[in-house]
Amino acid sequence: MNPVPTQVSRRSFLRSVGVSGGAGALFATMGALGLAPTAAQATPAYRAPRPSDFTLTGRSARKVVILGGGIAGLTTAYELGKAGYDCTILEARDRTGGRNFTVRGGTEQTDLDGNTQRARFSNGTYLNAGPARIAQWMVTLDYCRELGVPVEVFTNQNASAFIYNEQSGMTPGNAVRYRTAKADVYGYVSELLAKATDQGALDTALSADDKSRLLSFLASFGAIGNKASGYAYTGTEHRGFTSDPGAGNDAGTILGSVPSLSDVFSSNVGKYFSFEFGYDQAMLMFQPVGGMDQIPQALTRAIGAHRIELGAAVTGVTDGPNGVQVTYTQRGKVRRISADYCVAAMPPHLMARVPHNLGADVTAALGSFPVTPVGKIGLEYRSRWWETDYKIFGGITETDMDLQHIWYPSYGHLGERGLIVGYYNTGSAANVYSALSPADREARAVAQGVKIHGDKYRTELATSFSIAWHRTPYLEGGWTSPPYTSPGYQLLLRPSGRVYFAGDWLSHAVAWQHGAFVSARATVTALHQRVMAG
Repeated sequence: MNPVPTQVSRRSFLRSVGVSGGAGALFATMGALGLAPTAAQATPAYRAPRPSDFTLTGRSARKVVILGGGIAGLTTAYELGKAGYDCTILEARDRTGGRNFTVRGGTEQTDLDGNTQRARFSNGTYLNAGPARIAQWMVTLDYCRELGVPVEVFTNQNASAFIYNEQSGMTPGNAVRYRTAKADVYGYVSELLAKATDQGALDTALSADDKSRLLSFLASFGAIGNKASGYAYTGTEHRGFTSDPGAGNDAGTILGSVPSLSDVFSSNVGKYFSFEFGYDQAMLMFQPVGGMDQIPQALTRAIGAHRIELGAAVTGVTDGPNGVQVTYTQRGKVRRISADYCVAAMPPHLMARVPHNLGADVTAALGSFPVTPVGKIGLEYRSRWWETDYKIFGGITETDMDLQHIWYPSYGHLGERGLIVGYYNTGSAANVYSALSPADREARAVAQGVKIHGDKYRTELATSFSIAWHRTPYLEGGWTSPPYTSPGYQLLLRPSGRVYFAGDWLSHAVAWQHGAFVSARATVTALHQRVMAG
């Protein structure tokens, strides 16, 4: 093989490689020259399309129509736009972001049941009605950095928050602090394990040194007594204080009245502790300063609002050998748009209803994703009584009532007003609330919250705003449960003709923006490689 003549530029050489060998050969050659990731990398980093990809090959970017202006749709347009693709987003709602929806004063929404709400929150108060937290490892934070969206800590666990299990016998006014519940469960579990270890129950599994080390660990982990006391758990400062340590000789008063082992286990408080071990839930977690919708707003600015058609409800998709045609309605008129490719980033159960010529198997696959009902309510209070009266700054109270979770705000600490998420529920509990009017949702949520927090939960309330995602137009669900092992799921990972699919529902991070981001990246990569291959 003759060497490359010295007078041939690197650019000309790469162009000839791209023209003759396609995108695969081009990327491999660029990798060999140190200009792009190579297949030798076990997990190559995502590489966004670049204008130089086309400059080097003599090809040109294509026109792409994207169905849905949620995070997946916006990311698709943003990443393709880096290489000069002509992208148009069709979004049925009057705002971008999809389920990334932050409610502020003046926000108005009408649900499928005809309930219209207009938020009356005060300035600076908001409800992240959809996604509200971001784990450290999620690519969502990378986009926040790239787009210039500042973030702050979101408190996902708080030792000062409460657990209230009414079905297990807890009564109004007697919720248990999270730290107290954890101390009691860990204490008694440690006592039982220490006794079993000492009595030889683990001799076949542990050496003498192992047993000694385990007993040492349990003494600290569960705050239990020594061998002479029978390793008894009697409670320590791990449970909290009735009066906090002070000056001089004031050592504070440790919370007493340790419940029996039977009472602790029958209270069922231990079922919540594994939550914090979840890879996607472990602290630290983050949120954008000023509301989660700062992310889609930044993406919208980066894409250009002129590339986004709002109020555009898709009514048909026709795939052809040379392009795709999409019909939609906007402001009462039927419109059409043609493009070289289409990316369907709508919820799958909604895309399944859109007339198309992609085949019955695609329709069946799209309709095979079960949808989860989800609801939230934001309760704005005239004072931050949870901080002043209970010393709770952020975090989550867990319950077995149908409100399920209560979230305290992770922003505005020490201020005058604040917003509590009065319920965040899923499944049948979300259906119970969505069947009510907004006023009755508020009343039900407040009545249950009073059992935990007392009268201020009602008397300090200023206003509320609730959402039932499964009753929200053009979304109709909180998230889906992908049938990962089904042929239908695998089918949608591939294009159907010139139509591609993207969304958190095609990822292993369902309900997270991370899932939407990585799915969009995968689709962008596949589409770009196809264009580059000619």
